[in-house]
Amino acid sequence: MLSVLPLIDQAVAELAPQFRALSIVVQAAPLTHPEVARAALERACKAVLAGGPSWGEAHLNAWADTFRKFGAKPQRTPCSAEALRKRVLRDGSLPSLDPIVDLYNAISIEYAIPVGGENIEAYVGAPRLVIADGSEPFDTMKEGAPAFEYPDAGEVVWCDDKGVTCRRWNWRQGVRTRLGADATSMWFILESLPAMPLEALTQAGDKLIEGLEQMMPGVLIESSLIGPGAR
Repeated sequence: MLSVLPLIDQAVAELAPQFRALSIVVQAAPLTHPEVARAALERACKAVLAGGPSWGEAHLNAWADTFRKFGAKPQRTPCSAEALRKRVLRDGSLPSLDPIVDLYNAISIEYAIPVGGENIEAYVGAPRLVIADGSEPFDTMKEGAPAFEYPDAGEVVWCDDKGVTCRRWNWRQGVRTRLGADATSMWFILESLPAMPLEALTQAGDKLIEGLEQMMPGVLIESSLIGPGAR
């Protein structure tokens, strides 16, 4: 099983000193129950439409404030959790994409928390959350074709030794490390700010792990807390 130690740059820690996250590493087993993810997504959409969670709006507002601190405009490029939530409130549901993606999207919208899912075998070196200088390549798609772009100088990004893996902290994921049900080694990062209770962060991680275990009996999973409160 691959070991993953995500690194948080000191400049990012100073930008959001109470940022904390759950890092979950998964050695996959055969995916035999994909229906678990679809059911989780449907339940999560209903929970959002019912107004939950009680602290969800405050948490998303905190993310918007954090984005503004490094020059991002959350109205145009919101955090991933807010973007998903807006789609649910507009359309009443989310389309099914992939069992693994559906599951972590369900956790994201139910708990109003950005959740990243990555194919960790595609990484070159450890995942790092840093302030970009603007020279780091980010692989994406434009008009249906592979393309590269570059973050703004001062932008918070996840990256590895090869380039940016997610722009604007958790806004848009790159193609190279994108996760799907065919991946054998997976890494999930659940990112929270103080407006989200620590107990809720733990519960979100537990629910993601439970769903993975139901979908892939025999899966191996390790979880660790990063940031304040970590042991």
